[in-house]
Amino acid sequence: MSSILVSLDGGILSVTLNRPDKLNAFNPEMHQLLKAAFERAREEPAVRAVLLTGAGRAFCAGQDLSERNVAPGAAPIDLAVTIGSYYNPLVRRMRELPKPIVCAVNGVAAGAGANIALACDLVLAARSASFLQAFSRIGLLPDSGGTYFLPRLAGTARAMGLALLADKLSAEDAERWGLIWKALDDAQLMQEAVSVASTLAEGPTKAYGLIKKALYASSGNSLDAQLDLERDLQREAGYSEDYREGVSAFMQKRKPVFKGK
Repeated sequence: MSSILVSLDGGILSVTLNRPDKLNAFNPEMHQLLKAAFERAREEPAVRAVLLTGAGRAFCAGQDLSERNVAPGAAPIDLAVTIGSYYNPLVRRMRELPKPIVCAVNGVAAGAGANIALACDLVLAARSASFLQAFSRIGLLPDSGGTYFLPRLAGTARAMGLALLADKLSAEDAERWGLIWKALDDAQLMQEAVSVASTLAEGPTKAYGLIKKALYASSGNSLDAQLDLERDLQREAGYSEDYREGVSAFMQKRKPVFKGK
């Protein structure tokens, strides 16, 4: 059985982490299949939004540690190779994707799994789910963008507490702290996630990509630089077919039919 399940329906590319017996922990095969899925999302016009979730009782437990030999006397492992080859390219690919990514966190999201969830654009989580920066428990620091996302989303004090203490953060606290968009009853999670993804898949895809670019650039820009970026991106949006359709629909008092162009 494939470690990643991928299907396209109604403009939504559904991507499911599928190693439930391993709590969907990452291995090289998963990374390769995720790479292919997000490359498909970028290149295929029929894909208007991505929905990422996990199979079974976890979203993702991070790296599969059983695949590493860290026994006493074993040669040291260069973790920079794994991060540089797999995790960093994945996070960059997700953030640079000019289409929205909805994440449905169905269970525990630990280690790199938590930070891959935070790399998505809209994160919904079941109330039974939790987020865990487990790295310090095994003598490491957060990776996969964790040291970037956490202080920007939750503030330095909370980021430091999560990273140093490696305590579980409930979905409801993650929502309250601003780490995620919404915490939902477990039975409602996938229905709401599909509904959100469907709304995005029917929307102005070009504008969504530009919104991502602008918001993700803002934390590193001065006000002047951000104003200039808004001007340049708005020019690009103004040339789109979706903009013309949106204005026409507004003037005609009808629902717009966006084509994502």
